[in-house]
Amino acid sequence: MDKNKKTSYLVSFVLVLVSFAIIQILILSGIIDSYWQSILFLLCINIILSISLNITVGNLGQITLGHAGFMSIGAYSAGIFLKTGIIEGIPGFFIALLIGGLFAFLFSLAIGIPVLRLNGDYLAIVTLAFGEIIRVVVENLSITGGAQGMAGIPTVDSFSLVFFVTVLCVVFMYSIMTSRHGRAVLAIREDEIASGASGINTTYYKTFAFVLSAIFAGIAGGIYAHNLGILGAKQFDYNYSINILVMVVLGGMGSFTGSILS
Repeated sequence: MDKNKKTSYLVSFVLVLVSFAIIQILILSGIIDSYWQSILFLLCINIILSISLNITVGNLGQITLGHAGFMSIGAYSAGIFLKTGIIEGIPGFFIALLIGGLFAFLFSLAIGIPVLRLNGDYLAIVTLAFGEIIRVVVENLSITGGAQGMAGIPTVDSFSLVFFVTVLCVVFMYSIMTSRHGRAVLAIREDEIASGASGINTTYYKTFAFVLSAIFAGIAGGIYAHNLGILGAKQFDYNYSINILVMVVLGGMGSFTGSILS
């Protein structure tokens, strides 16, 4: 690791700690009340969503419009687990996030293998249809509360917990995308034919990026369920997917820092 990277990582680490300390001081002093804390929770959720979508859109170069669908899968699977009351408190919080990520992984794998044979507008249309299909299915299942939604989900009001989960998610995604796997994904974005000819398994890495993006969308959905305590399928329509895509585009395609700021 060169000196510039070490300096950049150190500055980022200090900024994260300083930001957390300032927010905690404002919360403890009562300047940031419960309403603004809920806004901060949504900011953390949107950071995870925008960066995870940036893996597919910015790093892989494929436009997908079904990100809210994977988020809803994570949210409802986490909510169903939490309502059982098998494991409560912080352990239940982390297990619910893992369950949300796992179900998003399974659905993304089933969708990604056939769908990623498409490119451009065709891929965007198919993923948009997937997001809408998920919403309609959720509205017609009794286990999800149907059209009335799911209520009574145990909530977590610890900003510290959500903040550090967000930081861990960002660090993990950044580490993956700056590794050799991430470089392979970037090579596919630049020239899929040339990267395949040079020995990169393009099918594997396209699926890898798509699934990784969906897993963290599911985790973000789990945090969302913990934050609100109530879910409705209409919250995860195609407009939400477009909003996340707008964040990625405004922040700059492939830029993690841009996604966080946007």
